[in-house]
Amino acid sequence: MNASPFDASDLALDAEVQAQLCAYNAAFDELGLRFRWDVHTLASLAAIEGEREQIAAYIEAHHAHLLNAYSAAFLSEAILEKKRLRYPACLLIRAAGVPSTNRALPQHAASGRRERLSFEMEVPALAGI
Repeated sequence: MNASPFDASDLALDAEVQAQLCAYNAAFDELGLRFRWDVHTLASLAAIEGEREQIAAYIEAHHAHLLNAYSAAFLSEAILEKKRLRYPACLLIRAAGVPSTNRALPQHAASGRRERLSFEMEVPALAGI
């Protein structure tokens, strides 16, 4: 039985979300950051306009200690640069029925340590992580 166009659209969206998550999580790993995004995190940030702003809101809400050593703008740009090297497109999905805000929703801490990717660091090592 053939899948309906609606099902194909859902599969394409799922693939897009997974590609975005993979790119973000690889960027975090590459920069030595100890956090990992999942579908819930990406959805909670969807109400915020712009990738830099989403990353900054997440850091401010969940890893504010990093702001003692680095600005949110610096961290956002470093993460976004690494993410775009893997997957340049931004996710154009907005949260349905969610008003635009600059706050990230709480997230459960991810556990486990993945093996580091072997990429050359282009930014200073992040302190306090």
